[in-house]
Amino acid sequence: MKVPVRYILFCLFISAFCVCPAQNKKTDSLRAIYNNKAQADTNRLKAISALVSYYRESNPDTAIILGKQQLQLSNSLPSERGRAWAAQTLINLGVSFFRKDNYEKALGYYLESLKIYEELKNKSGIGDCYNNIGNIYKMQSNYPKALEYHFKSLKIKEETQDKKRIGRCYSNIGLVYKDQSNYPKALEYYLKALKICEEIGDTEGVGTCYNNIGLVYDNESNYPKALEYHLKNLKIVQKTGNKRELGNSYMNIGVIYHKQSEYGKALEYYFRCEKIYKEIGDEKGMGSCYTNIGVVYKDQLNYSGAIEYYLKDLKICEEAGDKQGAGICYGNIAIAYNNLSNFKEAVRFSNSELQISKEIGDIDGERESYQNLSDIYYKTGKYKEAYESHVKFKTLTDSIFNAENSKQLGDMKTNFEVEKKEAELKIKAEAQQAVSAEEKKKQQIIIYAVAGVLILVMVFSFFLFNRFRITEKQKKVIEEQKVLVDIAYADLHEKNKEVMDSIYYARRIQRSMLTSEKYIERHLSRLMHKN
Repeated sequence: MKVPVRYILFCLFISAFCVCPAQNKKTDSLRAIYNNKAQADTNRLKAISALVSYYRESNPDTAIILGKQQLQLSNSLPSERGRAWAAQTLINLGVSFFRKDNYEKALGYYLESLKIYEELKNKSGIGDCYNNIGNIYKMQSNYPKALEYHFKSLKIKEETQDKKRIGRCYSNIGLVYKDQSNYPKALEYYLKALKICEEIGDTEGVGTCYNNIGLVYDNESNYPKALEYHLKNLKIVQKTGNKRELGNSYMNIGVIYHKQSEYGKALEYYFRCEKIYKEIGDEKGMGSCYTNIGVVYKDQLNYSGAIEYYLKDLKICEEAGDKQGAGICYGNIAIAYNNLSNFKEAVRFSNSELQISKEIGDIDGERESYQNLSDIYYKTGKYKEAYESHVKFKTLTDSIFNAENSKQLGDMKTNFEVEKKEAELKIKAEAQQAVSAEEKKKQQIIIYAVAGVLILVMVFSFFLFNRFRITEKQKKVIEEQKVLVDIAYADLHEKNKEVMDSIYYARRIQRSMLTSEKYIERHLSRLMHKN
């Protein structure tokens, strides 16, 4: 059964009507708590902190105003507690400026926060500051510095055993390596992050890892693998209900289908993305969707459709004051009109791109404008204008790639490589120190164990030696007693011999004095026979 469009629109309207009051009610309640000075300062700070978090994504300007109010309240609290709140507030302000792409301001707030956390000796806060500072350097393409701070953050998070933030550190390190086009290293750290997120049950973190892994495979032109991981992320994001991440997921999937020339599916996901960004009021995200949709239509040779969406993106850029983005839109529109043979409009938009590129000093945009104008003038038979535009295009091209700039680029590359090498050496040195510390710890354990064994041996040896001394004394006593016994025995034997000699002597005397019995018997017998 086909559902009427009017019914769908009515449902969407009712949904929006229900959601908005609920959101307004929540923010109004938080504002009421903050504005009520009878409330405890801690409660007021929690309320305004929640408001800052709420507005940080959708309305960074409001978040900044509230953040500054929060900072004033934090500074009014007693010393240590107030400074802890101030440090966290400074981080929130830094994140808000980061959302506005004002990296210098963001870095300033992060460094202020870091100073306070160092004074408070708050390791967790210090680690968070290092992580945020690393993100700033990454956005400024200072990759050695970005890695330095992310590894500092990782070290602290490992010391505090904060597994969730360890996973985030791995992800951030992977992002830096991805931006350096070091995809194997990026994938290595994304997989480390994924393992930790799965261990601790961080579903949202798992989804982020899937998304990052998908981006790596995308950059390696492994589109089936990229799509596999982006679809895994989509399933998780749909469950968590994070609309911003849902929009990003749709965008990434659309890009993969676009690169595989599956234009129908690419448009399907781009339109889904556009719808989500409209719901959350993300103008910048909507502009990206419009451009991507326009590029798909251009690739399908539907130049009118492409122009329609390029103009939508242009409107957003102009309202936001994004001159560089507007210049890109002018160029895209000019190319589409050129392909439609609407040379008047093509020239107009090329000149608009040229004007804004000169205004902001975008040499590459200026160069492309002259290239477009040269092609348009050539097609319309204005060969002199075509030649002049081509000469300007060639001059600007040469100015970008001349010998001096090549040398500067070479020097920059050398400096980058040197800084990168220094960062790698520093990381290796820290790793070596960690290994050495572990080895030292093991050696100490072995030394303590050996010392313990030696002490036991010494105690046992002393015991044996003491027993040996006692035995020797006993042996000496026994030997002395034996000598005395031998002497006594000898004396006794001598006395016994003397007695026996006396007895033998007396016996001999007796025998010599008395007539033997046999002699008497013989003579007695003779006398008897005579009678």
